[in-house]
Amino acid sequence: MEKIWLKHYPKNVPSIISKSKFNSIIDLMRNSSTLFPNNTAFTNLNTKLSYKKIDAYSEKFGAYLQTKLSITKGCTIAIMLPNLLTYPVALFGAYIAGATVVNINPLFKSREIENVLNDSRTDTIIILDRFISELKPIIKNTSIKNIIVCRVTDLLSPSMSIMVKIALFFRGPKINLDRNYLYFSSILSNSYPRANMILDNNDIALLQYTGGTTGKSKAAVLTHGNILSNVEQLGSWVGPIISSGKENIITALPLYHIFSFTVNLIYFYSIGSNNILVTNPRDLKSFLKTLKKYKFTVITGVNTLFNLLLTSSSFRKIDFSSLKFTVGGGMSVLKSTADKWKKVTGVNITQGYGLTETSPIVSVNIISDSFNGTIGLPMPSTDISIRDENGSEVDVEQKGELCVKGPQVMSKYWNNIEETTSSFTDDGFFKTGDISTINKDGFLRIVDRKKDMIITSGYNVYPNEIEEYVSQHPDVNECGVIGINDINRGESISLFIVKTRESLTKAEIINYCKKGLTVYKIPKKVIFINEIPKNNVGKILRRKLREL
Repeated sequence: MEKIWLKHYPKNVPSIISKSKFNSIIDLMRNSSTLFPNNTAFTNLNTKLSYKKIDAYSEKFGAYLQTKLSITKGCTIAIMLPNLLTYPVALFGAYIAGATVVNINPLFKSREIENVLNDSRTDTIIILDRFISELKPIIKNTSIKNIIVCRVTDLLSPSMSIMVKIALFFRGPKINLDRNYLYFSSILSNSYPRANMILDNNDIALLQYTGGTTGKSKAAVLTHGNILSNVEQLGSWVGPIISSGKENIITALPLYHIFSFTVNLIYFYSIGSNNILVTNPRDLKSFLKTLKKYKFTVITGVNTLFNLLLTSSSFRKIDFSSLKFTVGGGMSVLKSTADKWKKVTGVNITQGYGLTETSPIVSVNIISDSFNGTIGLPMPSTDISIRDENGSEVDVEQKGELCVKGPQVMSKYWNNIEETTSSFTDDGFFKTGDISTINKDGFLRIVDRKKDMIITSGYNVYPNEIEEYVSQHPDVNECGVIGINDINRGESISLFIVKTRESLTKAEIINYCKKGLTVYKIPKKVIFINEIPKNNVGKILRRKLREL
């Protein structure tokens, strides 16, 4: 496809990115620590950590992993933490030891955790004490040898640590921890010989799990080169707008999500920003206090987060004079949401598009442009091809599957040759599964989704996983799952069931789902029917379910 989008690139944005000057994310981290030693790197729960502190803690943690736990290149370490100060230290420390990181959603249930740990062959996990109850039941079914436990109070200032301890004593569940666990705070209180590991662009940085069509998660293999390339692409796009060492970014999206990981954490760390971590954005009262306290210059989010903030009268009273731009990703941003956001903040929501498999950014709109409903222009060094069902390229404004090639695109799925083969074209383009068009100016628009995947509140959910789990209920004969358009979530999940016990209730099904599915995978609607529509080979006809 002719690169018609290049004609509409902003001034000073190159068509091809330079090769990253860093061999690994650790090189990037150390460079920022050298350039901005006294700048605040992360702020969380009224505690600030400088780049110098993050560097020191990370080096110490990496040294411990390497010298005491024999972690080295080729080992995988799972991190199961929300947005706390411990997350970047755990991440950078793991890379300093040479490990590959496996991000685990802290909301995962035991079954989901077990699948990820076994598939990734992980023997070390870093986990918040609040989530131990989900890990305990399945440890014996995994290869886990080392459990490093973090607490909310780790790395907090002394005064905040006391306040949080008191709050957790009265509000939080009582947690009984095993004496055999390793403790993050104890690790950082000792000294170890400096870790020595050299990583390069081809080493695996992340096994980033996304939903699988077979009902189990699959991991995109993302190298240090993939992530650094996406950082370079983003930097070339927003470089003229940002100021190194002077940005304050609000990070309410979880760092274990690839969008927040690459954009908020790695990119903004590379330019010496203050990353304001919001641990629980659902606590709107606390979230708003944070927004009022800091003169933030950038905020990223998904449509549901923007809508949540816009419901508050207090949000409208915040001083937005420092806000430079807002980025919406993870799910489609509605025009109604974008219009309200512009009216309240005076700043547009810049919509982009990406996937776990692409590190994640594929395309983004021009920051200065008004909201236009498209997903923008392809990033520098990114080729796109829109193809019909026969694999032939379609014309401008014609629908087809969006296929992507670029340095940010993964090479394969972990330990899954079949999924890898089926996800790439013969000429090396990754097939996104999204049906799109491109206009004469090079702007892309998503019009439909070829795959069955549901995107709810920015999370990818595969119907097969829910169906596999629900079908194990003793009173369920068969079931089918679809996504239904939802003005707040993008899509909500509807579950159709053929039951074997007449008295089975919707409440029983929802309670069953709560025991084995992450909260965003729990159906919003349960519908009992006599038969699940299928084709002649037994495949569920989701189109028929939508008609119902």
